This record gives sequence, structure tokens and C-alpha cells, in this order.
Amino acid sequence: MADVTSAPPTRRDTSTVDNPIAALLTPEGTLTAEGEQAAGVSDATLRDLYRLMVVMRRLDQEGLNLQRQGELGLWGPTLGHEAAQIGAALAMRETDWIFPYYRDFGMAIVRGIDPGEILTVFRGLRHGAWDPHHYRFGPFVIPVGTQIPHAVGFALGCKLDHEQTAVLVGFGEGATSTGDWHEAMNFAGVFKAPVVFLCQNNQWAISVPINEQVAGRIVDRAAGYGFPGVRVDGADALAIYAVTRMAADHARRGDGPYLIEALSYRLGPHTTSDDPTRYRTEAELAPWRAHDPIARAADQLRQRGAWDDAFERACQSEADERAASMRQTLIAATPDHPSSVFDLVYANPPQTLIAERDAFVAELAPDAPQDRGEGH
Repeated sequence: MADVTSAPPTRRDTSTVDNPIAALLTPEGTLTAEGEQAAGVSDATLRDLYRLMVVMRRLDQEGLNLQRQGELGLWGPTLGHEAAQIGAALAMRETDWIFPYYRDFGMAIVRGIDPGEILTVFRGLRHGAWDPHHYRFGPFVIPVGTQIPHAVGFALGCKLDHEQTAVLVGFGEGATSTGDWHEAMNFAGVFKAPVVFLCQNNQWAISVPINEQVAGRIVDRAAGYGFPGVRVDGADALAIYAVTRMAADHARRGDGPYLIEALSYRLGPHTTSDDPTRYRTEAELAPWRAHDPIARAADQLRQRGAWDDAFERACQSEADERAASMRQTLIAATPDHPSSVFDLVYANPPQTLIAERDAFVAELAPDAPQDRGEGH
């Protein structure tokens, strides 16, 4: 019989968490001079951050225009999220994975997904408009927080397969009140999953302000799960890029997860079905409008001597051209055949499912051929 009076086995102490990345940031969440030097972000990368933010904002405005014109059923504006989404997504390697939430439109742009195809989801033409494996980018997830355990599970699978892969998962501060978020954080901490949690804290969970939803600071919760976190200025794409890149390196090395809280503001409505004037005033928005991520990046380029008017015009021209192309792609899109709901259930569908599909097709068009081929 075991000696019940013997001391319990020694376990690793998680009461303190090493956090070297935090030392590179000012209290306001921007890079210190030493931090910027250590990050080593090139002028070319900063120009890419600026260019993609300009493109993202113009495409977002076009998405809003399309919804107001009756071409989309719904749109979730991203104004104010440009730095967090572009900075974080661009910092990940092409071999890394991203699990987005429904507002992570800018991340999809970074991954090269056709924005016109993305909008077919909001037009009601597609359930999923891209191949996640091709872009290493998961589908937009509408239920709040459910993509977070998906990301953690996928990251753990990468670790078990000995892949040098980090997983980025985006979410808003509202998701941190869900059980999915807490369970995923705990699971990631226990098993040291290589995942970077990116909270885009835009101060509003639809109409609920942050002070009525979260006690304390979101970033401080990471320590309770045994891994580090940092709070970053959500309008500073340079800082977000640098911190995300370092956090992803941390994860790939096998050092476990990281939480980044990007402090920003949702300048538009939650979605086009929302009327934010019912719960906030224009005066509340004014200081955040002055804290513009695109203007911040332009100032940083000027400080480096890497800015010129021709570059600004080229970025705006690209953004306008891509907005026009996005509109054309959306308007030209046609619905998938209704039987496509059967196509992605099985790689090798059983005969019972094939029979159900053929019966469904026959009811829709009695004179159409019933055999569409397995998996098509």
C-alpha cells in the first residue's frame, strides 16, 4: 500500500510567467526605441502594412455600400480594426494557420482570398467561399467564440505531428465571456499548444460596453492559464506586427501559447443591422477617430524617411481598383446548386447519402440527370 503521508510529486510552478515581449512595449502598448530596434521591421514591411490597411478600409467601405444598395444581406464593418488584423496576419508565416472570426475580413485579404468571393457569404450564395487548406485560413465563424477551441485543437495536432506551425485565432472581447474561450485558454495552457490568441478589444460587445462585460483586464487572464500576454495599442500596426511575429516564434519553439490584447475601437456599427447611435454618442468616437491606424503608419514612414506622395497615390489607386473588382465579382456570382450541401459531408460518400442526394435533385428538376457522380 502506498505511503499516503509522503509528499506529493513536484510540479512545475506556473505562478509566474516569463514575458520578455512585454519588456519591449511602453505602458501605452507601442514599441520602445529598443523594442523597435530589436523587432527589426523593415521599411518595406511597414509600407506593406500601410498599403494593405488602405486596401482593407476601401474594401470595407465598398462592402458597406453594397449592403446599403441591397446587394448584401449583411455586412460587419471593420473600421478601426485595420492595424490589428493586417498587422497580425502579415506577421504569420505562409505555413501558419489562421482561424478567423466573422469580422476578420482584413486577415483574409492578407492571405490572398478574393474579396469578391468572400462577399458571396454575406450575399447568401455560399456557406464557405474558399478552400481552408489552400489558404491555411479557416472559414468565418458567426457563433461567438466557437472558432477558439477549433484553433487550439488544430494547434495541438500540429504539435503532435511535430510541425513547425503556429496558429493565430482572432476574436473580439465579447468572446472572452464565453465558456469556449476559457476552456480553450486552459487547454492551450495545459498542453502548451502553439497558438496565438488575438483579442481585438473594440470596447463594445454589440451594445454592451467593455466595463459592463469584463472585470479587470483581458490580458491579465493569460497568467491564470499559465502563459504570457501583452496589451498592444490596437492602432499601431507596427507594434502589432512585431509582437505577433515574436509570439508566433515563441509558439513554434514549443514554448506554448500567447495572448495579445489589441486595444482598439469599433468606429462603425456592430453590423449593418445595428444602430450604434442608440447606445453611444459621437463625442465618444471623436478621440478614437483621431487615433487612426492608417495615419499612424504614415507618420512612422515619414519618421523613417520612407514616405512619398507617389506611394500614397499608388496605394489609393490599388484600393479603388480592388474595390471595383470586388463589386464586379460579387454581382456576377451565381448561387451554387442546392445539392451542393451534400458535397462536403464525406470524401467518399456512402450509397445512402448518394441516394438521398439523387432523390433531392430529382425533386428539384424531374427531367435532370440524377447521377452527378460521387463527391461532385
